[in-house]
Amino acid sequence: MEYAACQVSLAAIRAQPSDKSEMISQLLFGETVFISGHKDGWRQVVCTWDETSGWVDAKQLIPITPSEYEACQAHPSFSLSLVEGLMASDHFIPLTMGATLPQYDGLRCRLGDHSYQFSGPVVAPSEAQRNSNWIVKVARRYLNAPHLWGGRSPFGIDSAGLVQMVFKSAGVRLLRNPAQQVAQGHSVDFMEQCQAGDLAFFDNGKGEIHHVGIILPDCHVIHASGKVRLDKLDHFGIFNAEQNRYTHQLRLVKRLLPEEKEQISADDNKSGTTDDLINQTALFA
Repeated sequence: MEYAACQVSLAAIRAQPSDKSEMISQLLFGETVFISGHKDGWRQVVCTWDETSGWVDAKQLIPITPSEYEACQAHPSFSLSLVEGLMASDHFIPLTMGATLPQYDGLRCRLGDHSYQFSGPVVAPSEAQRNSNWIVKVARRYLNAPHLWGGRSPFGIDSAGLVQMVFKSAGVRLLRNPAQQVAQGHSVDFMEQCQAGDLAFFDNGKGEIHHVGIILPDCHVIHASGKVRLDKLDHFGIFNAEQNRYTHQLRLVKRLLPEEKEQISADDNKSGTTDDLINQTALFA
């Protein structure tokens, strides 16, 4: 079996082997794939993290050996900086939050023949905090990121990508689209039983799940709709105060985190604006 890793900041995964084809997802630096097909300058891939299948420009991938692949899986580490430079001896690569640092030793990582130094905040799944406080803090870092179909970075992200990347920081694997994610976790029967970090799923009126967001304290949800934003949530769905109407119809709520006896206080989410964001150093200290 052939393996490869993303060697650029962001690589588009497309439905067909063409730059004109729809982008269905993205690879971030260091994320690994299986190669399942070749066509001209394209590689058909299956993503290790979420099993998404599509086509990637071969120039944006670097082949890795089975042993390198296993090393990447054994001790993965993820960047927690919105944007941070990954420094090599003669160049640097701008990494976005959620990028993977292959074979990271606390200072350096290695991909192919290159060794890189990284000085930003990093989390390893084995050390991740699988609680609502962590999920809320990471999710809020994405506020105001523009919506981009298939996106998974602060420069463009869709609703399922937002949820997936936030939970990735906690070492929780989620699939790539809302219709797949809704099958994960276990159901929460009533809104009154929700806890911060639960996932709210929304349908399109035909019963098809097409949108997802992360429940925050004080009856709010963070989701990607035009941009990553905070809105009020109740048993009907998402209420957009700017439009003075419900924009998304709630279908069900799922829980992936452990049960928590104490909820995050409403004071942690008073206004729902970017002014509430605390700086990165304090957030990930």
